[in-house]
Amino acid sequence: MIEFPQSEISTWGGGVVFLNVLLTRLGVPIPAVPVLLFAGSAIASGALSFWYVLPLAVLGALIGDGIWFAAGRLYGHRLISGLSRLSMSVAQHVRTTRSLFERFGAPIVSVSKFIPGLAIATPPLMGTTRVDPRIFIAWDVLGAAAWATFWLLGGALFEKQLGMFVLAVRAHGMTVIDLVLAGSLLYFVFRCIQRWRFRRWLKQVQITQEQLEAMLRTESPPIILDARPESALLDETYRIPGAQRLDATSPTDIEAALPAAHRVVYCVCQDDATAMRITQHMRHRGFTRIRALRGGLDAWARRGYALEPQPNRAHAATLAARVKSLRTETEAVTLRGVAPRSAKA
Repeated sequence: MIEFPQSEISTWGGGVVFLNVLLTRLGVPIPAVPVLLFAGSAIASGALSFWYVLPLAVLGALIGDGIWFAAGRLYGHRLISGLSRLSMSVAQHVRTTRSLFERFGAPIVSVSKFIPGLAIATPPLMGTTRVDPRIFIAWDVLGAAAWATFWLLGGALFEKQLGMFVLAVRAHGMTVIDLVLAGSLLYFVFRCIQRWRFRRWLKQVQITQEQLEAMLRTESPPIILDARPESALLDETYRIPGAQRLDATSPTDIEAALPAAHRVVYCVCQDDATAMRITQHMRHRGFTRIRALRGGLDAWARRGYALEPQPNRAHAATLAARVKSLRTETEAVTLRGVAPRSAKA
């Protein structure tokens, strides 16, 4: 049984909050909300000061997010691809964050703090964009302050209920710290099992670059579907020769891509989650001869195999101009929101 003496709360409580939030923001699978709730309860009882705990929580979030933002700025899409390969959930959060950023811009940095999964995916993805670090820090501080305040005030509001919960846990010979650690361990084991099962399934539906290149040189070459998102096409305007464009988010497009002839289909996907979604959808429609290209287009290009430019370059240029215009407008609005007006204004 791990016990945290009541007499030490005023001394070490703020440090525990800082360390807990920092580790959570760095991606360690431990929850930050329970610690903030009990810190709020301690604030209500007078053991801690709100204006002492809040800055430490914001500082922990800012340091963790800043590290991810810097990593995204240094390593770019390689980091995002690496994170997406870790699990299906991370890949899904990255796609959601990218879509929200293209629609709303930098303010999603603040909003993402309240959305499970997006909080860890947003900082590295923002690092790969042209968002000014000062703008990122401003929105990150605002979001972290609102997020920490929400849970601290929640803990203060339900101080009596949390106190009754602590007594009930102690009556069974445990502490809240024991429950948090046990829950974190169970969650970690569950995710490991989930990842192992997914990887085992993925090995059955993947094909190497060498195998696909050999198939392309046969008399009956396979159908290749390019399921990369529109945002990826802005940076990579080339494809595998003969690849057909596929919107992975549209079930109608996926069904339309089903070949009339029973030929093998290979999918060039942005991440493993996209490959799984397309493969399962086609298999549910009775088409089982589909494989995902291992490593995607990046691995294909590294092998030195043939590539060709996207056929609709005009569309790609128009899309790039639209996204650039949206980002410019977003940055202008963001700057006006956080910067003082000039003397001429």
